[in-house]
Amino acid sequence: MIQQTFTRDVRYPLGKGAGSDAIHRDPVYSYAVTLLQDDSGITGMGFAFTLGEGNDLVCKAADFYAAQLKGKDIEEVMANFGSFFKKLSNEQQFRWLGPHKGVVHLGLAAVTNACYDLWAKKRGVPLWKLLIELSPEQIVNTLDLSYLEDELTREQAIALIEGNRDLSREKITASGYPGYDTSIGWFNYPDALIRENAKKAIAEGFTAMKLKVGSSDPERDIRRANLVRTVTGDEVKIMLDANQQWTLPQALDICGSLQQMQPYWIEEPTHPDDVIAHQQLAKAIAPTRLALGEHVPNRIVFKNYLQAGCAHFIQVDAVRVGGVSEFITVSLLARKYGVPVVPHVGDMGQLHQHLVLFNHISLGHEALFLEHIPHLQEHFVHPVQIRDGVYLTPQEPGSSCDLKEIA
Repeated sequence: MIQQTFTRDVRYPLGKGAGSDAIHRDPVYSYAVTLLQDDSGITGMGFAFTLGEGNDLVCKAADFYAAQLKGKDIEEVMANFGSFFKKLSNEQQFRWLGPHKGVVHLGLAAVTNACYDLWAKKRGVPLWKLLIELSPEQIVNTLDLSYLEDELTREQAIALIEGNRDLSREKITASGYPGYDTSIGWFNYPDALIRENAKKAIAEGFTAMKLKVGSSDPERDIRRANLVRTVTGDEVKIMLDANQQWTLPQALDICGSLQQMQPYWIEEPTHPDDVIAHQQLAKAIAPTRLALGEHVPNRIVFKNYLQAGCAHFIQVDAVRVGGVSEFITVSLLARKYGVPVVPHVGDMGQLHQHLVLFNHISLGHEALFLEHIPHLQEHFVHPVQIRDGVYLTPQEPGSSCDLKEIA
């Protein structure tokens, strides 16, 4: 039984331009952490990601949700977690603060992720292994499919898993999951450092990397993008991330200019709630593709993007949406549409290294690559391991989210 619940407000200033983008010039990487301790002494740890101020508000919301778990057995909770998630996300007073977005949904993410971590630790297996060993019915029991009935019913979700699940793909756990370096070109980095970082990433085995764009001067973006392309050559995939900085008219103009250096994708070009703007932009700059999801808060908005046909890469983040449960739901939707899932990693890849293995093995998603951000590695008990540009498969029980400061 879960006997005690705690939350912790943990913040990590970065400095030296790390983590900067067109909007967040001086970010403080922060986690609203939930801990669930059961009567055997095992503690599940889960978190949501923020950038500093307001992290305490997310902790307060998580406190409220976590309290509902006291006295419950984690196996019983997870046997029908979809219903539990639906109940919490629609709590009559908290729902007004969302619904299904913002502080309250981030709080629910922290609690949800702690539940999955405790579940895997109780079973003594890494989360990826727990997930791939669940039957299709058991997986769907952990999901809330409400408001998706027009696209994905329970029966369709089960059939989708049954039709794509292939345990022979578990061989990827021996070879490792490809990564891409997202830290070569933070917004505040000077050109010389970007050039140096790009060379270093190639030397470390990465075949894909990301550059931050969205400058007030478009010529700066064009220069920096071409600089990276010159360093890497044509074989390396280069992604450009504007962090929602452009209006649609600006995006139409600058994306057209950036096409010459052949970006693999352009990420978050405009406001994340504006599905129609993304649809218009995608048509205008085809075949250049768009990636989004870092600021998409829930499965319903992801459904709209997929229906509109303008999201070519889905970057759902389990520490941004309602946690692992909603991540899997969005991954199912994306699989139905044949759209790759390449998560944004507010968790620095700790949790998502498990989830992409599940996506590949059980849902049939292509093992494209997973974002790698190294900045908080020293704070995790079991930090992600990257070798030759590849994520090595975690073997410790749980979701790899234990932080040293509060473990």
